[in-house]
Formats: sequence, C-alpha cells, structure tokens
Amino acid sequence: MAVEFRLRTHLQVLVGERHPLSSPARLHQAERYLYEQFSKLGLTVTTHEFEAMGGVYRNVIGVAHPPPKQDQPVLPPLIVAAHYDTVPGSPGADDNASSLAVLLDVAQRITQTSLSRPIHFIAFGLEEEDLLGSRAYVAHLTATRKPVQGAIILECVGYARDEDGSQKIPPGVPIAVPPVGNFLAVIGNQSSSSLTMAVEQAMRPHLPVLPLIVPGNGELLPDTRRSDHTPFWEHGFPAVMLTDTANFRNPHYHRPTDTIDTLNLDFMSAVADGLTAAILCLTETQGTP
Repeated sequence: MAVEFRLRTHLQVLVGERHPLSSPARLHQAERYLYEQFSKLGLTVTTHEFEAMGGVYRNVIGVAHPPPKQDQPVLPPLIVAAHYDTVPGSPGADDNASSLAVLLDVAQRITQTSLSRPIHFIAFGLEEEDLLGSRAYVAHLTATRKPVQGAIILECVGYARDEDGSQKIPPGVPIAVPPVGNFLAVIGNQSSSSLTMAVEQAMRPHLPVLPLIVPGNGELLPDTRRSDHTPFWEHGFPAVMLTDTANFRNPHYHRPTDTIDTLNLDFMSAVADGLTAAILCLTETQGTP
C-alpha cells in the first residue's frame, strides 16, 4: 500500500494538461516538480536545454552515482526515462503521468542501493511534438561521444484490464498478442536484443510481460517507434520501450478522459517492482529495493 500511496501522491500533482502552447504553466509546473523530487531524493539534478517551437525547453536529469572507487573508471550510465508533456486537451494520466510516477518511485528505491554504475533518470520534454526533447538529448550524446549502457523508456504504464478482448492487436505485429490487456510490452530493436531480453527476464517474476524485438529501427512497424526510445535506436544506442500499448488497450488515450481514476495502481506498482529489478540486474547492484 505504501507504493500505491507514493504513486498516487505523484499522480495528483502531475495529472493535468501539460502542453507548451495550450497549457505552458502546467508544463512548467510539472518540470519544476520533477526537479524538486529528484533533488529531494539526493540525486544530482541538472537540466538539458533545447530550442524548439520558438522557445527554450528543458529535459530534467537526476543522476544516482555509484560510490567512488580508486583506480576504477566510472562505467557508462544506464538511462531510465519518461516524457512529461501531454497533447492538448488531455490531462495525460496514463500518457504519461503514470510513467513519471513510476520513474520517481523507482528512483527513490534505487537511492537505497549500492550502484556499480550511474543511473540517469530523465524526464523528457516535448515527446508529443515529434520527440523533440529526446532527439535533442540524443544528438547531444552523439556530439559529445558520451557512451551509455542503454536506455529504458517508459511510455504509458498505468492502464490494465482483466477482461477478455480488452487488448487490441497492433497491425503487423509478428507475435501472438494476448486478448487480455494485463501485460506490459517490452519493445526493442535488433541492436537492443540483449537489453530487451535482460529487462524482460528481470521483470517477468513481477508481472506479465510480452517482449518484442523489431527489425532495423522499427520502420516496418511504425507503432513501435512512437516514443523517446526511437532517437536512441536511430543513433545506435541500445534502448527499450516499456508500455501498456496505449491506444491498443486504453480507450482514453489522448482524450479528456485520461484521468487518475482510470489507472490501475496495482499494475503500476508491479511495473515499479519489475523496473527496479531490471535496473538492479543491469547495474549489478547490491542492496534492497
């Protein structure tokens, strides 16, 4: 129940239209809240500014550092990220406050462990505007030649149902998709297959998961490219997307009805448990989540 309370607390602050043109104040409020929450957790917090749509916007970055070790180089970081903007007219509970709440809860757990590599928790801006925030960030990574272990991107992780027929099948998906919408999809491309399977295996004890590895950068399956993992794929970085499949399950997707009361907090708690386990596995941490 403590996890659900923490998730609901974050959701109550974050849910609400967060768009650069129709609701810029709420977008900035979300940005400020994420910065403050990262700071309270003891993360090293910075912002990555980028110009877009005639203004300056920010990705918010909170870094959990491993303890310093003499004569040992710092390993490339693992990125865990979610976007904080919405489309106009939607309060964006599932898309994407659900992911932000899970991100913050997992960050809190990770600060209680001993890490072997840095974890960069990132809230991307302007995902709904052609992935502008993550595209700017990945371009910066490429320009500065900064290596990363990989990126785990959360995209709509709060909607789940147990009724038969609650899950639709995205067109062209080459695997069997269950008709019940109670699983989390773990989607990677061929270059990210090792990361995809590691994440899937670590999460599986905590909730139903469905892995999918797409050819190339997902060009033949455009529905697999609709979030902030895509710029990582396009620049050769391993990345996976965790998703409840959005509009293929959630009838409230991008609508005014995407509200807190439609979310499944038990499912979100399980996602947080699974994601924590995946991070611990990938970073070879010691400690209790």
